[in-house]
Amino acid sequence: MRTLTYAAVLAAGALLAIPALAYDGTKCKAAGVCWEPKPGFPDKIAGTKYDPKHDPKELNKQADSIKAMEERNRKRIEAAKKTGKFEYDVSKIAAN
Repeated sequence: MRTLTYAAVLAAGALLAIPALAYDGTKCKAAGVCWEPKPGFPDKIAGTKYDPKHDPKELNKQADSIKAMEERNRKRIEAAKKTGKFEYDVSKIAAN
């Protein structure tokens, strides 16, 4: 009975290992460095029609929002130091 179980486990393991041995079509330059472009794509993207050419305004949106957040927090802290109470809504701080 054990022999039959071991044989079944070995057969199942062999069947699962077969796809791992298949050639995936990549040519590795070194171990773990197997990236290659799809056919028709250039090796380097910069300067080609596939280059996204990001708009600097779009790239700076997060930095601008962080600066605005820090300015609101500065106003909140200043108002809290003056009044002794923390007000979250910055528009209410400006009204005081």
